[in-house]
Amino acid sequence: MPDMSKSPTPTPRNDYLKLDKQVCHSVYSAANALVRAYRPLLEPLDLTYPQYLVMLSLWENDGVNIKHISEHTRLDSGTLTPILKRLEQKQLLQRLASPEDERQKVITLTRAGKNLRRKAEVIPQQIYCNGISDLEKILQLKTLCEEMYEELTRNGLRV
Repeated sequence: MPDMSKSPTPTPRNDYLKLDKQVCHSVYSAANALVRAYRPLLEPLDLTYPQYLVMLSLWENDGVNIKHISEHTRLDSGTLTPILKRLEQKQLLQRLASPEDERQKVITLTRAGKNLRRKAEVIPQQIYCNGISDLEKILQLKTLCEEMYEELTRNGLRV
């Protein structure tokens, strides 16, 4: 936690626990609003937001192990496993035994999974057109969030 005693305007100690002072609440609220904005765009693709993240990862790197997807999407394996099972049930991907190690699974897109990419290509533009007025600010926010994530993980916090 930063040293609040060196802040430019000292705040009474009891203000630290006010909800409107919490960065986490602002980030959480914005993230929830953004996921809700994605929902109607993903509905025609029959994807939830976490499923969309996995598909984005696989469209970028197909034929990878679960660990790679977990690291890329930042979804832990307990969250990722049911998502992969559901996407497999939808016939968008296959979980196959790795030729190097049968205990490992390699995740590959099916033809339907690859074809879904074309339908999904419009989603980022729709998000930007449907409510984000200042793209430069959004890109700055993404950079700041990435920096915060890196700092938190570098400092040993479990994420």
